[in-house]
Amino acid sequence: MPETLASDATAVIQRRTLRLLFATQIASGMGVAIGSSVGALLAAELAGVGLSGLAQSTVVVGAALAVIPATAIVHRHGRRPSLATAYGVAAVGGLLVVVAAMRSSLPLLFLGYFLFGGATAANLQARYTAVDLAPGPLRGRHLALIVWATTIGAVAGPPLAAPAGVALSGYGIPTLAAPYFFSVLLFVITGLALLALLRPDPALVAGTSGDGAPRRLRDALRAVGARPPAILGVTAIAVGQMVMSGIMAMTPVHIRGAGHDAAHTLRIVGVVLSAHIAGMYAFAPLIGLLTDRLGRRSVIFAGIVLLLSACALAGSAGYDTTRLGAGLALVGLGWSCTMVAGSTLLSESVPVELRASAQGLSDLIMGLAGASAGALSGVVVSAWEYSGLAWIAALTTVPLAVLLFSLRKATSLSS
Repeated sequence: MPETLASDATAVIQRRTLRLLFATQIASGMGVAIGSSVGALLAAELAGVGLSGLAQSTVVVGAALAVIPATAIVHRHGRRPSLATAYGVAAVGGLLVVVAAMRSSLPLLFLGYFLFGGATAANLQARYTAVDLAPGPLRGRHLALIVWATTIGAVAGPPLAAPAGVALSGYGIPTLAAPYFFSVLLFVITGLALLALLRPDPALVAGTSGDGAPRRLRDALRAVGARPPAILGVTAIAVGQMVMSGIMAMTPVHIRGAGHDAAHTLRIVGVVLSAHIAGMYAFAPLIGLLTDRLGRRSVIFAGIVLLLSACALAGSAGYDTTRLGAGLALVGLGWSCTMVAGSTLLSESVPVELRASAQGLSDLIMGLAGASAGALSGVVVSAWEYSGLAWIAALTTVPLAVLLFSLRKATSLSS
């Protein structure tokens, strides 16, 4: 009887946690999207087109490194202060971007972009918060629900950038910097909501925060390295991110090579990237359901197949908008499979007291893998064109496929 009461209480906390995370993911997703939609343009205005690409790279690196202190806070105090702090750091970053634009300061601008990455780190960590108390058969669905919530903010955010840009013109804030002020407001609201309402803290209830003792990434690395399913989860997340980041980064550049005028090029880019974002997020609940029903490894395998198909389709599309859009949609869908199934597999494969550290390690690896792929993609396209990039991206899935099949073989032999 006591066990039943404890289970019922945990279920109530989990439902409340999911509702709060869903709402805050929408708000924070809007904040990230509003700022990101003008980040490269603002950097180009202050630093020139040559440095504009560093805007997103700086945010990505900031997000990757932010998981280190965020994970330390989880171990000492739980998810609630960790998420709130990350959003607070992002809010400071947004303010620095506004000040940098008003003063035409490049160092301040890129420092702001770096800190702004804290919001992305928090968005990613929220998916793990959703599984702290999730029952095993529902982990994939609960995690996918929070991933899917990001879609609403990501879609609603960019159209708000234009009105946000002119809303503060009377206060002397440049049009391309004003959207960041609204990002700051959304991050502050999100952080305060989590600080006030994420009670009881799911990490403290589940024991994910451990005993309060400091946990280092090397502890997580040892824990993951000793468990093949955890290695598979981390590898799936990283490979999916690499393929997605590399292909997505160079697709607008490839489309520009068709020779259309700027307005028509932007329309094509908008269509193709919309298809890509839909692939990334729209089917996350279904992927979560399949992860729970068919198994984590089966969905990772499906992700590999989708990524390979996407590379083949995009790499052979030339300037055909329909085929490019389909290829980018498949890239997003393959990424979603590796992200949802890989994250779920990792979370349940390590001891509960090291789970937050392993999750932070995974996000760090994922962020650095994505940033590296995005940075190198331009070099690859310069040497072997867009089709060459697609085939090289396809090759990056080979280690994941080998790991998946070797683990399946080892499992079948031991059973």
